[in-house]
Parts: sequence; structure tokens; C-alpha cells
Amino acid sequence: MDHRKVGRYWDGNADAWTKLARAGYDVYRDYLNTPAFFAMLPGVGGLLGLDIGCGEGHNTRLLAGRGARVAAIDIAETFVHHARHTEEQEPLGISYHAASAVELPFASSSFDFATGFMSFMDIAETARVFAEAYRVLQPGGFLQFSITHPCYDTPHRRNLRDEAGVTYAIEVGDYFHNLEGEVREWLFSAAPPEVRAGLPRFSVPLFTRTLSQWLNLLIESGFVLERVEEPRPSDEVVRACPDLQDAQVVAYFLHVRARKPTRSQR
Repeated sequence: MDHRKVGRYWDGNADAWTKLARAGYDVYRDYLNTPAFFAMLPGVGGLLGLDIGCGEGHNTRLLAGRGARVAAIDIAETFVHHARHTEEQEPLGISYHAASAVELPFASSSFDFATGFMSFMDIAETARVFAEAYRVLQPGGFLQFSITHPCYDTPHRRNLRDEAGVTYAIEVGDYFHNLEGEVREWLFSAAPPEVRAGLPRFSVPLFTRTLSQWLNLLIESGFVLERVEEPRPSDEVVRACPDLQDAQVVAYFLHVRARKPTRSQR
């Protein structure tokens, strides 16, 4: 499965995804993943950034709110439509483009930084994603991205709960088996049945890589690894959103920042 076929799946997911996420049911994003990503992000005020795989634009708008000048791309035109509509209603100066992460429609060395919020693991051609991000960054620019954690987002995974429904372990298996587009269907579990009723389930092609594969592909693209985080919700966050309790048991997400060397560093 290539990026264009994957894009068709995500275009089919986009309306339901946008509706549920904007209604507050993407709780792992809102309570854990996005706050941790921005806590790790260097200052971007006045910088020109590219958001790769922007979806409906939620995190892109937060980037712009940090003072960055932002362009954004997504391969799913329906996502881009939703993002542009919000930009028209509440302008932040973001330019959205329907384009693929493996064929970025920008000149080399165009951007000061690039981000990928939970998008890179949904693209088949991982090496090309990193190569394109590297190409469009200026020397000294950085790439920061978040993905599902390779060690715990495995082909086999089972949430083990006690009698009270509290997660005490995550069972994983087939870590070294790379999935290359197996499609699984689901919806945000935080959405109540009456909200989910009538909505199509997301059809998501899965691409799994080991941790070493991810990091080595990044390094082989020319990037210099700068920082890695594995966000964990605090007890306070879990009290506010009990659905996140299982994210205290294992790391569900991996955040990585890498930098394109300057010419003198190569």
C-alpha cells in the first residue's frame, strides 16, 4: 500500500474524525499528547514552519498561536477543507495545501522547522517522509514529530485490567513484524454510543516499525537526534480524564526532535 491509497482511507475518515475530535473525544490528544508535544517544542515565534499531516488543523492552529508563520499539508482533501474553513472563520495566517508528505510541494531549504503530530506512522514510505522533511528544512532547522510508541503499538496488543477495570499491564507481541497497511476499524472510545451512532468507523491502515528502524531511518536521512520524550499523564490529569489511566502503565506515544546540521557541522 502506498501513500496515495492511504490518503483515500484518511479522506474517508475525515468527516467523522473532525466531528468527534472537535467535540472533545480525542482525549489522548487533548489531555496528554498535544500538551507534552508543546512542552518539548522549542520557541517558534517568528519562524516559518511546516506542519506535515495536519488533519483538520487543530495542532496547526496551536503552532500559529505560538507566533509561528505556518504552512500545512495533508493528503486527505476533506481534512484540508475542514482546516481551511476554520481558517476562514478565525484567520491565523495559515496556508493549507492538499499534498503528500512524500512529495512536498515546496522548494528545498524553505522552512525553519517542521512538525508531524501523530501522522508519520500512518505513511507507508517512512524513509521518504524523513527525506522530504530534511530537504525542505533550512540548515540548522529542526523536525519534531510524535508517533504511537513502537514498543507498545504492536501487531498484537491487549489491555489487561483488574476486576475494578483498572489497567495493570499491556500485553504486546509480534514487535519485530512490520505491518504494511493492514486496515483496522475503530472510533474514539471516549465518545458515548449516542454520539457514535450513525457515524462510520475509522478505517486506518497500520504501518509498524521497531524503535531502531524509526531512529535509524531518521539518522540515515541526515538528521542529528536532539531530544526524545515518552509522555505520561500525571495523577492530576488522570483524575480529570480517567480514560488516560492506562497511559500511566506503558508509554503510548514517542516524541522525537532532530535537527538538520548546518554546513559547518556536516
